[in-house]
Amino acid sequence: MTRLPVRLATDALLAGGVVAYPTEGVYGLGCLPDEPAALLRLLAIKRRDVAKGLILLAAEPAQLEAWVAESDLRRLPPPDAHAPVTWIAAPGPRASVLVTGAHRGIAVRLAGNPVARALCIAARSPLTSTSANLSGRPVAANAYLLRRQFSHLVDFIVPGPCGPAHGPSEIRVLATGQTLRGGSA
Repeated sequence: MTRLPVRLATDALLAGGVVAYPTEGVYGLGCLPDEPAALLRLLAIKRRDVAKGLILLAAEPAQLEAWVAESDLRRLPPPDAHAPVTWIAAPGPRASVLVTGAHRGIAVRLAGNPVARALCIAARSPLTSTSANLSGRPVAANAYLLRRQFSHLVDFIVPGPCGPAHGPSEIRVLATGQTLRGGSA
């Protein structure tokens, strides 16, 4: 991975854009979570109901400060790229309804994919992360399909492979460990 694509994607994000990028198991669509116009555009691109909420992906727990309640922030386990887990945590004061949706918690994951992690570091922010597909449709399984579906809808597509997991992350409740969605590691 070269630095140029990450820099170009970061420039697009900082300008309020939406980008596509590889994650641990699937390609994701994302924007900065504190940009309401970008969040609304992302939801429109994906045709996703705002009530469903979005995941925040971060390079390190410190990027989630104020997004996640402090008590839960300290409890987040380190990332596992081979078996990624998205945690439902108590939201912090910065979490908006555009991110949490109709849920009481906020969905967060620490990035295990090096490209996604580099993007969060370069943007100095967590990113929203939702699978690169139209709601209810299959996820773009490879870079060719990703470009074909989304190149005209997003501001930049970050090249790079997904992995090392295969498929969406597992979703678990941080407070109880309850599994809400099984993963595809």
